[in-house]
This record gives sequence, C-alpha cells and structure tokens, in this order.
Amino acid sequence: MTRFLWLRHGPTHQKAITGWRDVPADLSDLALIAQIGAGLPAEARLISSDLIRAVATADALSLGQPRLPHDPDLREINFGSWDGLLPAEVSARDPELSRAYWETPGDLCPPGGESWNQTSLRIERAAQRLHQGGTVIVVAHYGAILTQVQRATGQTTTKTLGQYIRPLSLTEIIWHADGRRELLRVDELPNP
Repeated sequence: MTRFLWLRHGPTHQKAITGWRDVPADLSDLALIAQIGAGLPAEARLISSDLIRAVATADALSLGQPRLPHDPDLREINFGSWDGLLPAEVSARDPELSRAYWETPGDLCPPGGESWNQTSLRIERAAQRLHQGGTVIVVAHYGAILTQVQRATGQTTTKTLGQYIRPLSLTEIIWHADGRRELLRVDELPNP
C-alpha cells in the first residue's frame, strides 16, 4: 500500500492561465507553512514537480524527509500558447477550441499544448513510479492532483475539472496492493 499526500504548491496570484510557465509561489504565510510541515510524516518520501512554485513549496515544507529528484512528469497541464493569457484572451483568440477544450475535455489540445488525457497519462506514469509502499508527499499542481482524484473516484472529467483544489491544501489517496485507489480526503487545509 502507498499513501499519497498530494499537496498543491503555494499560491501564485496569477490571473492568467498558468501551466508550464515558471512562476514563483507566494510562501509568505510562514505560520500556515509551518503548520502544514508539522503535520507531514517525517518518514515520508518527498517529491515535487520541477517547476519553481512546486520546488520552493517542497523546500519550505521539508522537515528532513528523504527528497527525491524533481520530476517534470508532475508538472501542470501544458497549455501551450494559451499559457500566460487571460481566459478572455484565449476565448477571443480560439473561441471554438477553448470552449470545447473545457466543456468536452479529453483529447483536445491547446495550440502547442496537451490534452487532459495526455496530462493524465503523464501524471499516472509518475505516480506509478512512486507506488512503492510507504508514504509519499507529492508537491504538484491543480491539474496534476485532479487527474489522480479522477482515477481514484471514477468521476467524469467534466465533474473532476469542476472541483477546486486550493493552494497549500492536501489531497490524500491510498493505493492498495491490488491496484484499487481510495480517496480519503480532498482539498483539506490544516485546522487553525
């Protein structure tokens, strides 16, 4: 059994679509970061995406957990040429594609980007590599975490994408030895 603690990186305060664009996280809430760090199991392996917002969040939370190399397969959805644009700009630029991308997610890709299904397979490869038993803390991104929520719950992609994962919140998923996944908690911040 592997216990996955998926932690969304700190807030970026971006209004524009943010996928592979490397923007920093706001980690100024030191009390919250200390509280989250204190609640993480010291024996857990710790890994993050290679994007700076995830790396810095993992660095801030690390309490001596064994650190695994940053994994680019844990990145956010690649929004291609939409990355850095406001949603209204994307809608004006690619009205039919952008609407279809969000309303019927699956195989559609932004120009130069990847589809939901491609993202899900990429994140799944990374999770499979980490499924070695014990506890793993994965500092990742909204889309990455949602792919795992979908796999654990069997929800439709549309329903999954309608769920919000707050920055610095934990989502816990257990992978059993027989391959079953169990969502124990989603989008949980520590109690103040």
